[in-house]
Amino acid sequence: MSVVPAEVLPGAARADGSRPGDGTDTEDGVRAVAGLGPRARLWPALAAVYRAQLSRARVARIPLLFVATFQSVGIMVLMRGVVDGGDEAHAVVAGSSVLVVAFVALNLLAQYFGQLRASGGLDHYATLPVPPAAVVLGAAAAYASFTVPGTLVTAVVGCMLFGLPLTHLWILIAVIPLAGAALAGLGAALGLLAPRPELATLLGQLGMSAALLLGVLPPDRLPMIVQYARDLLPSTYGVEAFALTFGANPDWGVVLLDLAVCAGVGVASLAVATWAYRRAAVR
Repeated sequence: MSVVPAEVLPGAARADGSRPGDGTDTEDGVRAVAGLGPRARLWPALAAVYRAQLSRARVARIPLLFVATFQSVGIMVLMRGVVDGGDEAHAVVAGSSVLVVAFVALNLLAQYFGQLRASGGLDHYATLPVPPAAVVLGAAAAYASFTVPGTLVTAVVGCMLFGLPLTHLWILIAVIPLAGAALAGLGAALGLLAPRPELATLLGQLGMSAALLLGVLPPDRLPMIVQYARDLLPSTYGVEAFALTFGANPDWGVVLLDLAVCAGVGVASLAVATWAYRRAAVR
């Protein structure tokens, strides 16, 4: 007596009541047979990834955040012997404050995604019913969140060191997330596109060095060709917006324009990072 699987019998019904070839042999039909739930929506998935990343990285990233803050404050102390005040002091304080964001959101995120790709961690995320954008945005938001205390401390210390007003430090509420999004998208893209984690680390370090040299140094003292390169750096517009608020009568129209450009660059860089995630996850 032979045993024949029920699936090969003509007209045999499946457990869910459907029949082969009746139009349910689609991805939704397979999902229903396998008992899988629907794909998660973007915002709930993003919140879940953000909480998971924030919890995972809280202990490990706090010492690195201290290093980033100490580094930025040290740079301002060194520049205090060269810069007396005026627009140059505005550029130094604003650039040093945003440098904290660059250290965490660009450098560390590039290393994280580079290691995640090399260790096969992307396979774990690929099996979850989570949109790729939620993975990139959640990780970027978590890393950018760690920059808030260090950026505030650096800005306050810089204002006291150069005698700048503290009146408009509230602009950091916009500068930190916008510059963080732009730099985090760039860092994630570098980590995901780099073929080896060592190269991802190198690219992250080079990006942070660019943010240091092009963001902290007064632009008027840079060669013209370097000033053009400075305009290509995503964090430049956040630095410019913050630096303008130290003036006696800030031009808020220009500040908003710089923030809008920073936001546009952030959207573009996060879109590239999402594409890079899709590309790396299927390999």
